[in-house]
Amino acid sequence: QVQLVESGGGLVQPGGSLRLSCAAAGFTFSTYAMSWYRQAPGKERELVAAITSAGGSTNYADSVKGRFTISRDNAKNTVYLQMNSLKPEDTAVYYCNALRTYLDLRKFDYWGQGTQVTVSS
Repeated sequence: QVQLVESGGGLVQPGGSLRLSCAAAGFTFSTYAMSWYRQAPGKERELVAAITSAGGSTNYADSVKGRFTISRDNAKNTVYLQMNSLKPEDTAVYYCNALRTYLDLRKFDYWGQGTQVTVSS
């Protein structure tokens, strides 16, 4: 019922750009913060970017600041990650995450299946 489907990954040269999309269904998208994580082979999954439910605030890993932009369109139930000036170290599987946190710290989250981004010449 709940679905997060990433798309837009692929092979790109260093310095190139990609835009990832994550289409959500089965929950009230506009009440969830959204984020992008990535995981490279042999490395831990790391937070790349996050955006609040209404899109009013964003947060980025230091490694991608100035290069990546997270955005969302609540009317389309979609979150995006615009990736510019890509580097080989950006190569990873990128996952979108939906998170809702209550005042009593109860948390509910969902994960997509991931999309591969490969940056190589």
